[in-house]
Amino acid sequence: MNFSSNISTENMSENLPTSSPEGSPTVIINNHNTSVYIMAGAAAGIMEHCLMYPVDSIKTRLQSLRPHPKAAYKGVSDAFRQITKNEGILRPLRGINIVALGAGPSHALYFCSYEMMKSKLNGKGNTHVTNALSGVVATLFHDGLMNPVEVVKQRLQVYDSPYRGVFHCATQILKTEGITAFYRSFTTQVTMNIPFHSTHFVTYEFMRERLNPEGGYNPRAHLLAGATAGGVAAAVTTPLDVAKTLLNTQEKSVILNSSIKKIPAKRRLVVTGMFNALKTIYVMRGIKGYIRGMKARVIYQMPSCAISWSVYEFFKHYLSLSISDEEMMDLTV
Repeated sequence: MNFSSNISTENMSENLPTSSPEGSPTVIINNHNTSVYIMAGAAAGIMEHCLMYPVDSIKTRLQSLRPHPKAAYKGVSDAFRQITKNEGILRPLRGINIVALGAGPSHALYFCSYEMMKSKLNGKGNTHVTNALSGVVATLFHDGLMNPVEVVKQRLQVYDSPYRGVFHCATQILKTEGITAFYRSFTTQVTMNIPFHSTHFVTYEFMRERLNPEGGYNPRAHLLAGATAGGVAAAVTTPLDVAKTLLNTQEKSVILNSSIKKIPAKRRLVVTGMFNALKTIYVMRGIKGYIRGMKARVIYQMPSCAISWSVYEFFKHYLSLSISDEEMMDLTV
């Protein structure tokens, strides 16, 4: 991603390790200090997840395989109306604190690893393949940090959640299900997010190049490319997202169903494994079960990705401009 700026770049290498004045290593990627990617990525992650969190809460509710009679919604708007009316106006925000805490570091690693891999693979084959492979690496870093956050978040989002808050939820899960509960959906999450983020990055880069062939900072292009990438990637990976939600929430009505395969975990029975989760969805809801919450997921991901890319590209551009020619030359000497 190239940006028009006042930074002199004529004799800089594409990916150059240097030393800071204190002697700690500094890396320049595509004429950017890695700290730029880290700060821009953290800002993008926090903004994206916090602004769109209420829609994410609704998506979790809509993906319930056998919802409580008081939590049976006709759609996104009906869900929002009923939740705020019956459970309080702040109910869709429950769990936002743990997400804000996890989104910063996970997205810092996500964007930084993506940029580093893209820089290393640049010129070594098809551009779309390069973007897709870079997305795979970014996904592994992101999901390694965010999976426990997703578990706690979704347990707090479900209707009639038995947990008082983030700390109570985390300690109770650890006590009754063990530490593996925080990574029970990891295989499904990675299996979902690798095609999601590969599709996401390829679509984003493709749309960005079409909307902004000059390659400079263009807010409109970043916004539209991000929204398109989020919508396409969200739609094609919805079945795996439904499975991930089941593994994270361990829905009571599903656990009580005698036809569902479960295994003991400390003090309770749980549904485990991606294939078992997919089978469970079919048993309880048929083929249509795989697209539960698709509309809410697309509604969430389109503005979410638009916000994420817009904030990321803005901070990346702004922070780059804040480095003077002399400072940049010092980093590359």
